[in-house]
Amino acid sequence: MPYKGECADDEDPMIFLALPPAEKAALISKVFDLKKNCWVKHDKECFVRAEITAEEGDKLTVHTDHNETLTVKRADIQEMNPPKFEQTDDMANMTFLNEASVLNNLRERYVNMRIYTYSGLFCVTINPYKWLPIYGARVAGMYKGKKRSEMPPHLFSVSDNAYHAMLLNRCHQSMLITGESGAGKTENTKKVIQYFANLAGAGKDAIDESKGSLEDQIIQANPVMEAFGNAKTVRNNNSSRFGKFIRIHFGSTGKLSGADIESYLLEKSRVISQQSAERSYHIFYQMLSNKIPEILKDCLLEPDAHKYFYISQGVITVDKMDDQEEMMMTDEAIDILGFSAEEKKGMYRLTSGVMHFGNMKFKQKPREEQAEIDGTEVADKVSHLLGIASNELQRGITRPQVKVGNEFVQKSQTMDQCHFSVGALSKAIYDRMFKWMVIRINKTLDTVLPRQFFIGVLDIAGFEIFEFNSFEQLCINFTNEKLQQFFNHHMFILEQEEYKREGIQWTFIDFGMDLQACIDLLEKPMGIFSILEEQCVFPKATDATFKSALYDNHLGKSNNFQKPRLGGGAKKAESHFALVHYAGTVGYSITGWLEKNKDPLNETVTGLFKKSTILILAAIFVEEEPSGGKQRKKKGASFQTVSALYREQLNKLMSSLHSTAPHFVRCIIPNEVKTPGLIDATLVLNQLSCNGVLEGIRICRKGFPNRLPYAEFKHRYQILHPAACPKGEFVDSKKVTELIIQAVKLNEDQFRIGETKVFFRAGVLAQLEDLRDDALGKIITQMQARCRGYFGRQRVKHLLDMRDGMEKIQRNIRMFLKMRYWPWFKLYGRVKPMIVKLIHEEEQKKKLAEMKIAMEQAEKMTAELKKLREQNVKLTKEKNELLRNLEAEQDYGSDMKERETTLMRAKVDLEGRVADFHSQLEEQEATNATLMTSKRHLENENNDLKNDLETIEGTLAKVEREKQALEHKVKQQIQELQHKEEALAKLSKDKKTLEDSYQNTLDDLQMEESKNQILTKSNAKLQANIDNLEESLEQEKRVRTEVEKARRKMEGDLKTTLDNLAEVERIKADLEDLLRKRELELNVLTSKLEDEQGLSNTLRRKIKELQSRVDELEEELESERAYRAKVEKQRIDLQREVEEMADRLDEAGGATASQLEMNRKRESEVLKLRREVEEASLQTEAMNSALRKKHTEAISSIAEQLDALQRVRVKLEKDKQTMKMELDDMSANYENMK
Repeated sequence: MPYKGECADDEDPMIFLALPPAEKAALISKVFDLKKNCWVKHDKECFVRAEITAEEGDKLTVHTDHNETLTVKRADIQEMNPPKFEQTDDMANMTFLNEASVLNNLRERYVNMRIYTYSGLFCVTINPYKWLPIYGARVAGMYKGKKRSEMPPHLFSVSDNAYHAMLLNRCHQSMLITGESGAGKTENTKKVIQYFANLAGAGKDAIDESKGSLEDQIIQANPVMEAFGNAKTVRNNNSSRFGKFIRIHFGSTGKLSGADIESYLLEKSRVISQQSAERSYHIFYQMLSNKIPEILKDCLLEPDAHKYFYISQGVITVDKMDDQEEMMMTDEAIDILGFSAEEKKGMYRLTSGVMHFGNMKFKQKPREEQAEIDGTEVADKVSHLLGIASNELQRGITRPQVKVGNEFVQKSQTMDQCHFSVGALSKAIYDRMFKWMVIRINKTLDTVLPRQFFIGVLDIAGFEIFEFNSFEQLCINFTNEKLQQFFNHHMFILEQEEYKREGIQWTFIDFGMDLQACIDLLEKPMGIFSILEEQCVFPKATDATFKSALYDNHLGKSNNFQKPRLGGGAKKAESHFALVHYAGTVGYSITGWLEKNKDPLNETVTGLFKKSTILILAAIFVEEEPSGGKQRKKKGASFQTVSALYREQLNKLMSSLHSTAPHFVRCIIPNEVKTPGLIDATLVLNQLSCNGVLEGIRICRKGFPNRLPYAEFKHRYQILHPAACPKGEFVDSKKVTELIIQAVKLNEDQFRIGETKVFFRAGVLAQLEDLRDDALGKIITQMQARCRGYFGRQRVKHLLDMRDGMEKIQRNIRMFLKMRYWPWFKLYGRVKPMIVKLIHEEEQKKKLAEMKIAMEQAEKMTAELKKLREQNVKLTKEKNELLRNLEAEQDYGSDMKERETTLMRAKVDLEGRVADFHSQLEEQEATNATLMTSKRHLENENNDLKNDLETIEGTLAKVEREKQALEHKVKQQIQELQHKEEALAKLSKDKKTLEDSYQNTLDDLQMEESKNQILTKSNAKLQANIDNLEESLEQEKRVRTEVEKARRKMEGDLKTTLDNLAEVERIKADLEDLLRKRELELNVLTSKLEDEQGLSNTLRRKIKELQSRVDELEEELESERAYRAKVEKQRIDLQREVEEMADRLDEAGGATASQLEMNRKRESEVLKLRREVEEASLQTEAMNSALRKKHTEAISSIAEQLDALQRVRVKLEKDKQTMKMELDDMSANYENMK
């Protein structure tokens, strides 16, 4: 089955690659005046052709191609290149390098569907929005082994250059295919992989025919990953919603030896929701296309996407995409990749299970905060597809088990919580299945063939600016920001730094392309990701608190952080903040970011998944064991957030890219309407500016992009001037290089001599290669002539020898014919054999003895040769292993550098935290002093209350005596007091009710405090109790007022005295109760104050311990640096030994016994060095683990201590205020009673 874009035998691909000679001749013959023809700015097309008709000082009058006459400033026009540069293959060759010329060249080539153009050191490609016949094996063969200047621009040429650079320089390569979403990155990535597979494939002989060859498997990995990881977006019908870095491995001879794939951040939210103009992942619609009816039957599906909510919120079809054809390609690719029938069936069933999950409905139970399943049919289907029990799934969703203390209890779920739980489970199933699929593909692509180098191909979602931009867009744009910074750093910074390092006279050029400010805003401490991590830890954090933290830390402090722009109409999605990226300003909505970052799951249902009969589902939900083999117990370290995991992956990717020689392909979107041949000038020019295309061309023209070390230059080009390096003499490589350059007569402006390398302008190295090819051609011609002469002379000599032999034979025959009848000759003939026989017997005995000795020697040499060959194979394997160990050590060295940087940053942050803790401790000590003063004040007030109580008791005794004197008058006043007693009985009843309510509230509070230690609920209950108490006091005040009025009316009789006595007794009882309560609360406050003092002392000890740990960290960091230096020295020694061993190994064919002894010594030395390197690596890794563990434990412990101290301080402040108010009220009551 031909690939899309594959060139057929009857098609000519060159019309889409190069300018035909007739068209080129027509362009060159066009009338052109360098002084008059120019470019002027235009509102729609950015620049248009114009001709200067008049000049007046700084003002110019021009006539444009649009038949307009304009007056412009001289500074507003741009020079026009001569016609011979129209549609040039490499824009670095143009005379005038400006925006207008670059835009025109790309536009003219794109209109003629020549989508590839060189731009200095990299290639620019524009999405044609249709398939062109410029790919396939036929076109790949045209570019195989060709120089860049020998063929028109093409992606295959960049790929071939990377391949040969890998073989020539013996180092890893990478191809970064970058651009905005919809620019064609994914399709170009597939073509690159196809080219490498065809170029270096080992054939199908060594591969199982049922699974396909290795190159077929590498190619077929793309359709499977696209089906499960690509989707339609607003800007791209086949947008990669995940990132992938594909390493294609090669052996030492350049043959394909395997591949592996790393995936990054699949957009999980798309599984359950899409925007109106988008759709979910292709696999859902491919399965529903009914191309393979068995899938629908087995997965309980119907061929109508609208029946499944999760995948029908946007569009369900894509223009120019046949889901049935794509389904067959996906299914065939899965088979070629070696998936078993059970694995393929499991993938389809899990995918369909996600679709059915979206149709689950719930209903709320009346008067309960509990939801239940609204019909079990969908749940039964999901359970069947996932291989679990339906009733357990329903119970797990509606009433999941949660751990409270050491027990598990069932938690009621509302309808919204059930929908959220089902969505999270669906996303988790799909995401983990996708990761499992990538691991399974890597297992297929992993071969036993030896690996020497790799070429990495990066395909990551391009920069995205949608109407609604969320957490996924921030991660994607952050990745593109890092990649653009890598491009800028490689093209502009490293290039110019190497010039200065090599001592080349160079003026540093600032191209204004540094993106570090935006990157720091996102990833540095207290950056956006750091604040998001912090908010995910806080128990009551919300989107509002997250937004507030962002604004507090960055608004007005970073130029890249802005408020979102208002406006855009009713359809414009709400944005909470905006970031200034290199490709534009993007507004982001933070809704749901905390949940997306924490990614919580229903643990009850995931426990069911682990027991599923579907092996894939059970495998992807098995908890991973910690790296150290022991479960970490710190609460904050028990999970890793999505953003932290993604940044860790991204850092590893950037480290991999930094270890390779990069090759850049910049993809451009021509227009927003996906129309072939149409250029939106403003859009294209903005991408050229943001991507650094123009700056890349400028530095390529001004700088020296090609360079070679002197030794390598001498080795490769000494053929151009052999006299510069006489045989048997040592000549410095730098001097030889200068002599060779003088011999080829290069212009002084075309090269520079550095300290260790020679640098050339763009294109000069290609000229040297041509001269080298010519010199090699002359040498080959001379060698051929000498070979022909030698063989001719040998043939003539052979003919002459044959003629002499024939003459001798003829002469001897004639003589024999004459002498054969001579009697003496007959006698000689009879005697001669007897003489010869005796001589032959002696010679035969001698020869047999010599042959026996030779055979013994041959057998001995054969055994030695066999032994040497085995030793050679063993040493070769060990050499390869050592080289791999060296590569691992180099990677480890770079990791150690990153860890050292991280530790230093952590140390600085830790020291800052220690300073903050000191200041907080001082504040707490001041608070403690204030609380002690308050305590003494409360004790004084308590003593005053006791004195008042004693006074009241004396008054009560006096009243009692008065009561006994006036008892005889009571009977006379009983009838008058009945209605008053009824009123008092009612008031007493109300008082009893309030006291019961108050006592019940106190009991509830105590029960609540015994069950739940959450401070906020305790404070709320305490405040409620205080309000009830105040209400009770107000009621008692009203009763006292009424009694006081009655007492004033009956001041001279017994009725008044009895009322006063009852009132005093009631107040006495209340005051006794209040006094007991206040004493109890005062004791609690005192104990809490003592606890706070203990916490303060504990914190002070912790700070001292932390300071000592900081000192220990510094000492361990110094020790680690020493170990790293030791490891680096051992690695260099080991590498030197390996290189020496490799040189000696090449000469091992004729090794003697002494050489074998030397090999054994070298082997023991290598083993010793390897053990030392492994021991140093283990020691360094152990030290790093200890440092990380100590740092994490210190930070977590201090954070917990601070939180506890803060909670105690707040509670004590509230208690203090409450008691102060109550004591003020009690003092006022006593004053009123007096």
